[in-house]
Amino acid sequence: MNEVVLKLKPENVWKEFQGIMGVPRPSKREEKMVAYLEKWAKDHKVEYKKEPCGNIIMTVPATKGMENRQTVILQAHMDMVCEKNGDKKHDFDKDPIEAVLKGEWLHANGTTLGADDGIGVAAALAVITDKNVKHGPLECIFTVDEETGLTGAEKLDPKDFTGRILLNLDSEDEGEIFIGCAGGMDTIVKIFYKLENAPEGYIPYDIKVSGLKGGHSGDDINKNLANANKLLTRILWQATNDYDLRIYDIQGGNLRNAIAREATAVVFIPKDCAKKFEAMVKKFEKSFKNEYQVTEPGITVKAKKSETTADVVIDEMTQFDLLNGLLTCPHGVIEWSQTVPNFVETSTNLASVKKKEGYFFIQTSQRSSIESAKEYAAAMVEACFNLANAEVKHTDGYPGWTPNPNSAICAIAEKVYKKRFGKDPKVKAIHAGLECGLIGDKIAGMDMISFGPTLRGVHSPDERIEIKTVQMFWDLLCDILLEAPKK
Repeated sequence: MNEVVLKLKPENVWKEFQGIMGVPRPSKREEKMVAYLEKWAKDHKVEYKKEPCGNIIMTVPATKGMENRQTVILQAHMDMVCEKNGDKKHDFDKDPIEAVLKGEWLHANGTTLGADDGIGVAAALAVITDKNVKHGPLECIFTVDEETGLTGAEKLDPKDFTGRILLNLDSEDEGEIFIGCAGGMDTIVKIFYKLENAPEGYIPYDIKVSGLKGGHSGDDINKNLANANKLLTRILWQATNDYDLRIYDIQGGNLRNAIAREATAVVFIPKDCAKKFEAMVKKFEKSFKNEYQVTEPGITVKAKKSETTADVVIDEMTQFDLLNGLLTCPHGVIEWSQTVPNFVETSTNLASVKKKEGYFFIQTSQRSSIESAKEYAAAMVEACFNLANAEVKHTDGYPGWTPNPNSAICAIAEKVYKKRFGKDPKVKAIHAGLECGLIGDKIAGMDMISFGPTLRGVHSPDERIEIKTVQMFWDLLCDILLEAPKK
């Protein structure tokens, strides 16, 4: 099925990636990937340890002549974001990812590709098996649950490894070397409701906002992408004011670190207002297309009579609180950095809105490279929903990674990059969260960088990897290992 991958270069990396695509590995359900890595280590006679949380740490001796180098940690996460198009039949707990070659890019067939961070895992495994790669002692750390909580990094036991130089293989822009990242936290909201009979003379409608690009709530938050939850809320809020719309159900977005691509609602409308309501929805679609004409040309908003058998709606006071809370809840960039040009300092993402039995569950995520600003963003979200009589809780979150301008491993990476490619790399911080923040917070003196090939559409079914940059990523990795500091 994925034989197309084996024709790509570098062959050793793509071979490992092909194997990884065949293993289901949703966040928090990585047991099949853990078993795969254990078997891989046994088959290749590599010493390894499995931590209680599921992390796998492989220990690799130096190649001949490199025994005098410091131990280098290669680190990547084994889980993947599981998103698919609405019409795609795919079970992420059972089915392999189907690779599709489109020009210079590798995609998946209607799902996320899992190159985040499967390509990082593949590169580390390729280093272990490639006899042409010269390296000092290695510790390869493959963590679980990066995407939904950084659990693997948080539970990593410092006693299980000795290295103090870490190469995080989980970045998405070739030619960029990252030396810092944002910290993050989630704000979780519950709004409790009661059900009551739908008013007489009302008929049910389904509303769907779709066709959005989605994307990573860190990397893509500054790209003026539409959030399906916000768009749907605008429609519902206006229709409530104009036609006394009543809500039965809302389901929008999925993952805390993904910008919502789709959102649906089941509502009731007075029968004699149905045509006006349909016209209003079409007008909203036209307005959205105009507002996002550059970044979201595929927006669609549809309203059609529903086939639901439900004849109940949520109580009117809860609907008032819910819509006002969602409408006022901030989403997007809150502050730009005052020290780094064109760099997002603080942001928030209205990730998902789900009707559960008895309450609406709303998940938001805040990021900032400044701890106090992160807390302020979370407080803004909390304040919106306090006014909506909601129950609000914050997660503990994770720390940011403070850039080290004197990083020795970064200096080596810059030098070998320029030597190989004839140009300077960009040394940057990233607004997304990386496991480096937690690892560096737990272990003083860790010298770290993060780099990778070019990925786009991460955390969405449009996820893709630029094939030529995988060779560049591989060459850079091998060059850094060759020039690793001596003991």
